[in-house]
Amino acid sequence: MLRSRAFPVVVSGWDMRLSVRKNLMGWLLALCAALSLFACPVARALDVELDDVAPDRVERQRAYTRGQLPLPSTPDLGRLNERLAEKGLVKGRPIFIRIFKATSELEIWMQGEKEQGFVLLDTYPICHWTGTLGPKLREGDKQSPEGFYSVSVRQMRLVGRWQKAFNIGFPNPHDQLNKRTGSFILVHGGCSSVGCFAMTEQVQEEIFELAKAAVTSGQDRFHIHIYPFRMSEENLAAHASNSWVPFWRDLKAGYDSFERTKLPPRIAICEQRYHVTDAEAGDVSDSKPMSILRPSNVSRASGAAPTCVSEPQQRAAVKPAQTVAGAKDATKGQAKLQAVSLAETDAEIARPLAPKKPLTSRRASPGSRAAVGAKPVSSPEIANGFGSSPLAPEAN
Repeated sequence: MLRSRAFPVVVSGWDMRLSVRKNLMGWLLALCAALSLFACPVARALDVELDDVAPDRVERQRAYTRGQLPLPSTPDLGRLNERLAEKGLVKGRPIFIRIFKATSELEIWMQGEKEQGFVLLDTYPICHWTGTLGPKLREGDKQSPEGFYSVSVRQMRLVGRWQKAFNIGFPNPHDQLNKRTGSFILVHGGCSSVGCFAMTEQVQEEIFELAKAAVTSGQDRFHIHIYPFRMSEENLAAHASNSWVPFWRDLKAGYDSFERTKLPPRIAICEQRYHVTDAEAGDVSDSKPMSILRPSNVSRASGAAPTCVSEPQQRAAVKPAQTVAGAKDATKGQAKLQAVSLAETDAEIARPLAPKKPLTSRRASPGSRAAVGAKPVSSPEIANGFGSSPLAPEAN
């Protein structure tokens, strides 16, 4: 057998096979090293993609998959009645929900005993939402919305994949005027979402129980205000370069109103923007959709920023809340909720979905009805409080 130290010459079949194997292993190691160099930029790109308030959502999804529930900062779900009693609250009182996307938090507020203001019951962690800070713009953008929404009994789900969920009512009249599209945005259980807010099954069980008790005890609809973050001047300054700051300023008006009065503010629309006024004692529920207000003719003539003319609104009276022990009316309301949901389900199965026409905004000419005084939009989609059936499958 003849060999060279630098370039071995193989003369036997066995040595030839061994040499080939060694060469293949060397080539494979070299290939892996080369691939690792290309893999590094991919990892950095992934870090950039997850840089915007997303890593915390990934960690919560991992915890959910591993069964590490409840999530950190979840209230004691087994002590709901005790927690209510500690705050002087009872099931069936009107509720109000606020969502903060950046911190993945959902607050539930309930009307206190003296019916003067709302009291914070608890703050719940949101297991998952999708997209980034800013409003939802179009169907399929996988973005969770921001804005002012409301939920009536017709938007409570008792069937489908998420049986204890509610449709927030996206797109609302403001979204439609701004040509934003989408459908079936829910607050539901689980920890996966395409535009919705996933709360885990245990947390959603409690949220749905409180919401159902409210709408079956007399609250016509409860409000859900969705913010990018807590609307302090400091937080707005930290996002000063974001293109959505003007829109967030409009949302801040609603945030400030509630912080000031502890009552859900009155929300209307003027010039395709939200118009917020403070609520009064006893204002806890809207029986009608958002009004579209007319701009002041004086401000138009002067060229100044439009000033909206607020018109008197009929507010829905809310029946006194009842305890679970003696809630005969609440039992009837629950039966009504079940009947409404099942009836709508049957109708939705039998009726093909018709394409929706987006609501457009037109400037009012002098002397037209819009210039003299605007009325709430009569579109069936808006009058129902949501753009499509609340019982359809989750969309995005």
